[in-house]
Amino acid sequence: MTRRSLLLVTLMVAVSFSTAALLVPTSASAQYREFSGRIDMVKKNKFIVDNRQGDKVSFVLVPETEVSGEKKSVKKLKKGDWVTVSWKFVDKPRKAYKVVVLPPREDDD
Repeated sequence: MTRRSLLLVTLMVAVSFSTAALLVPTSASAQYREFSGRIDMVKKNKFIVDNRQGDKVSFVLVPETEVSGEKKSVKKLKKGDWVTVSWKFVDKPRKAYKVVVLPPREDDD
């Protein structure tokens, strides 16, 4: 094998490994995101949160959903509750893994 072909093979192997690293999900790609706002709608296993700045985001409740803060149960969530929801960016649809129910705000309308 010539020096030039050895260099080419080495380069191809390096590119293969770097491409594979991009395709394999890592723990960094599954980091939690947070969205805070007031619950606008609650249905059986879904709810919508309005951040009052023009963004409304829907979340699906899953068996792993943990509720903490002012309420401790998914069944107690209701329209008007202020919450912070933790979800993973990779989820489609967004799954609510953690819901922290915040104290009521004085400026509620």
